[in-house]
Amino acid sequence: MDGIEKVIGYILISKRMTLGVIESATGGLISHRITNVAGSSDYYKGSITAYSNEIKNRIVGVKQETLDKHGSVSSQTAEELALGGKKILEVDICIADTGIAGPGGATSDKPVGLFYIGLSHGNMTFNRKHIFSGDREQNKKEAAETALQILKEYLESL
Repeated sequence: MDGIEKVIGYILISKRMTLGVIESATGGLISHRITNVAGSSDYYKGSITAYSNEIKNRIVGVKQETLDKHGSVSSQTAEELALGGKKILEVDICIADTGIAGPGGATSDKPVGLFYIGLSHGNMTFNRKHIFSGDREQNKKEAAETALQILKEYLESL
């Protein structure tokens, strides 16, 4: 289970980089998986579970205008979570997620299973959109796995 997490840790150590996580819909699953690796304290500085819009805005720094205009589940919010997390946690790289795990919360343009994964490193911030088709627990697990995969692929590209 900890294969991808070990690879991420190895790369972070070899590049002398630190990692932070901002989680919304995954509720701590990404952080849990990262900290299951012995020695993760060498590169992992911490996380914030920013579940409510108030915490996204007041603690992490997502603009109220972004939340009002695009919603908490949006590409813009995912990027602002990652960028804000990088600053607040004082890390080299930050991964973030926001999504609709289900079974409720969907709208006509935002279905259950919609997640955005944001990543910020240096002067670059991007996001990836995914739609998962499981139940609440499966969607959260798939989003955490996808976030780790995006992080691993990004680190391997450096």
